[in-house]
This record gives sequence, structure tokens and C-alpha cells, in this order.
Amino acid sequence: MAIIIDGKALAGKIRANLKQEVDELKEKGICPKLAVIMVGNDKASAIYVRNKSRACQEVGVEFEEYLLPDNIQMNQLLELINSLNQNENIDGILLQSPIPNGLDINLAFQAISPTKDVDGFHPVNVGKLSLGQDTFVSCTPFGVMKMLEEYHIETEGKRAVILGRSNIVGKPLIQCMLAKNATVTVCHSKTKDLKEITKEADILISAIGKAKFVTEDMVKEGACVIDVGINRSEEGKVVGDVDFENVVKKAGYITPVPGGVGPMTIAMLMNNVVKAAKRRRK
Repeated sequence: MAIIIDGKALAGKIRANLKQEVDELKEKGICPKLAVIMVGNDKASAIYVRNKSRACQEVGVEFEEYLLPDNIQMNQLLELINSLNQNENIDGILLQSPIPNGLDINLAFQAISPTKDVDGFHPVNVGKLSLGQDTFVSCTPFGVMKMLEEYHIETEGKRAVILGRSNIVGKPLIQCMLAKNATVTVCHSKTKDLKEITKEADILISAIGKAKFVTEDMVKEGACVIDVGINRSEEGKVVGDVDFENVVKKAGYITPVPGGVGPMTIAMLMNNVVKAAKRRRK
């Protein structure tokens, strides 16, 4: 039976440490501040933004929200980003995705100053990550790496298989795992003999968004299984990419959904905002 990696508890511990750090910064007159832009009224996005607001409150980070109508023009969105770039009181800028069709999200991400890009999506920060330089790491991959570290799961020389190659999770995770000396394989919708590859993984990370896609017969005995997926089952229940009930019997470590990677993503966002505040006011 696998050891359950408790993302909720670890995220709580990280937030408590950050609160202490923020209290010390405030004594020096530094108050970290995050600006979140949300375009349109996507219900899932609204929940994510609310969770980020709560985390800011808990850690002591100031939070400012910009709700934009879904018919906003691209130049108006870029103007707002530019004004936040210039605003000395703002340390981090986050554009909540998805944004409505007709708006170019990549152009918007590129408009955010790399020094305030707490999501780690700006090409400069993506490039720095690839080069092994100190930068903002995308919050979900960052959270995954923190979990491995906290539970002393060895990465050096291990076979890591990542399912999914998105810019938000899959691609940054490749760089993070390489930096920790893992041997990395990336699988996607065009991969052949998928099961043969996943069965060789010491660390299997799924970020594809398909409910219960990873089954017990795809997992090596004693492997560490990290489930990044958040999906709705037919019964309307939140489930991951992994068939948890069966895989838990075979894996060595496993993350649950909910309560695994999700809370860690927000904790690492808080970490990045505090890092941005310290960097900008050196």
C-alpha cells in the first residue's frame, strides 16, 4: 500500500513559514502584493481566484483583483498589464487562464514584466529555467518538486515519465526533473506503446486531464505516482488522472486528488510573490 503524499498538510506548512517571512518583511516596510487579472466569468477560474485570495490573506500578502468583461479588446488588456508593470506597489502579476477566444494569451504572458511574472510563463523565465538559472518556476511543477523533496523521494538517476507536454506543467517539469538528475521521458497523445514506457517509471507524473486514465497495469511496483489532473467523474466527483483506488495498492508513493498537487500550486504561487517582493526591493 502506497504512502499518501499529503499536499494539503505540506502546503499549510509552507504558508506558515511564508507568513513568518512576510511579517519580517513588513517590519522593514516591505509589503508583498499580488495583482490577479481575470477576463470573463469562467466558474472554475472564479474558484481558483478565490482560493488565491484566501491564501494571500493567510500569508499576509496584499491582493488586488481586476475583473474584466469577456468582450474586452486585446489592446485594453495589454494596457492594464503595462500599468501594473509600472506600479511600484505591485510585486506579482497573474493572468488567470483560460481567457476568452479572440484574445492572445501568449502575447499577454509576454507583456508581463519578467520580474513580476510569478507564474513563470514569460519566455525569459522559461529560458532561464532551461539554462538552470535562478528564476520563477511555474507553480504546479514547483509544487511537484517540493513534494518529492519533502518526502525524500530520490530523483538522481531515476527514470521519470511525464504524461503531458503543456507549457504550464509538462514542459517546465522536464527542466525541473533534469536539474535534479533524473532521466526524463515525455509521453503525449502521439506516443506509441505507452504502457511499456510508464511501467518503467520510478516516478510517474500525469498531467493530461483524463479521468482515471492511469491504471494499475501501467504502474511499476513501488513507483512514485504524482497526479496533476483535476477532472469531473460521471457522478460529478473531482478525480485525478490516476485510478487512485487501484494504483494505491501497487505504488510506493501517491498523491490524492483533491488534496495533493492542487494546494501545493497555490502555496508555491505565494512563495513566488514573496520572492518577487524581496528581489525587487533588494
